[in-house]
Amino acid sequence: MAYVDWEIKAREFANCNCNYGCPCQFNALPTHGHCEAVVGFQIDEGHFGDIRLDGLRAVEILSWPEAVHLGNGSMRLVIDASANQAQREALLKIMYGEETEPFATMFHVYSEMSPNKYDPIYADIHFDVDIDAREAKLVVEGLVHSIGEPIRNPVTGDVHRVRIDMPHGFEYTLAEIGSGTSKVTGAIPLELTASYGQFANLHLSTQGIVH
Repeated sequence: MAYVDWEIKAREFANCNCNYGCPCQFNALPTHGHCEAVVGFQIDEGHFGDIRLDGLRAVEILSWPEAVHLGNGSMRLVIDASANQAQREALLKIMYGEETEPFATMFHVYSEMSPNKYDPIYADIHFDVDIDAREAKLVVEGLVHSIGEPIRNPVTGDVHRVRIDMPHGFEYTLAEIGSGTSKVTGAIPLELTASYGQFANLHLSTQGIVH
């Protein structure tokens, strides 16, 4: 099958309800038996066919009643209000896993495992992320408020640094791990406090991670 050629370089902050480390990263079941997450993306460079995506932002709001691979999940996307119609359609196709080799990216996996898709929202997305510092702030007014920060040693209070190196993943090759706290309202409400935070540089395409 021929796919539309697309590629993005982006910075990501993700906050899910699992403990630090997130068992899903190791093919284990989620900490609390179910999965909830909010993820922000800043696209620094990107295209979908001849449509440029540079500078655009997007958010995923996700929830599964059990582990992701068991399906029956719910998904809502937020697309940058500054995107024009062609860019909006392109981002939706990428983030719904369309024009992508099967299971090559997390976008395809999450979409396939989420039959309950709410209409996308087009809104201003305020997103600042520093991967190395493990710091982020993601805000969609009236919908999402998410903060990322480093993990701190419970005895000394010193900043603790740890990474996950995944040579054969479908999202990143190296992620900085921190702590996230998020509140999401609307169709998929989330309340996450000092749980798994993931900070990563992404380089994805139709075929998956670009190495």
